[in-house]
Amino acid sequence: MLVNRLVLTLLITCSLYASDDGLLLFNGNCVTCHHSTKSISAPSMMEVQKNYKRAFSKKEDFVNYMSKWVIKPNKKTSIMLDAVDKYSLMPELAFEIEVLREISSFIYDANFK
Repeated sequence: MLVNRLVLTLLITCSLYASDDGLLLFNGNCVTCHHSTKSISAPSMMEVQKNYKRAFSKKEDFVNYMSKWVIKPNKKTSIMLDAVDKYSLMPELAFEIEVLREISSFIYDANFK
């Protein structure tokens, strides 16, 4: 019984830290251009999330596509051509794929309202 409680506590703690990592990475990198609900110098994250979820309803597909696209943004592979035309193409950023996967996972789960 004690072992079950320890395992459960460990799993909950790991989940909380993973969520915190995504939030910290998002706030430390993405909000410079992407406000949660307002489109200022780039589309809002609420808009990005909506478009990506429409294209990729499964979280795994959402995370895979978004994280790979952000490594090498390309207009031809963009699912938000109207945003590219309005704000220009997102610049290439020097992120590791695992960091982008963590951020993309956070974006999928976040409530940007």
